[in-house]
Amino acid sequence: MYAIHFFENKVKVLNQALRSIPSVDEDIKIKGRKGKVINVEQIEETLFHVYVEFEKLVDKNKATTKELGKKKKR
Repeated sequence: MYAIHFFENKVKVLNQALRSIPSVDEDIKIKGRKGKVINVEQIEETLFHVYVEFEKLVDKNKATTKELGKKKKR
């Protein structure tokens, strides 16, 4: 078992004990967010730091509020 620490922009996102180590360019899903592994560093024999880049979140509510303001008033 390996101790895997997942980071995004120097911020620790998740710690997990896994049997396999994620590889670079592997698609990964953490806390419901899709991302891609950028880099994997071995710190100790069983401790690894995995750097992840997540997809940008799109706020769907902003589009609906703009449309409401553009409606014709009577």
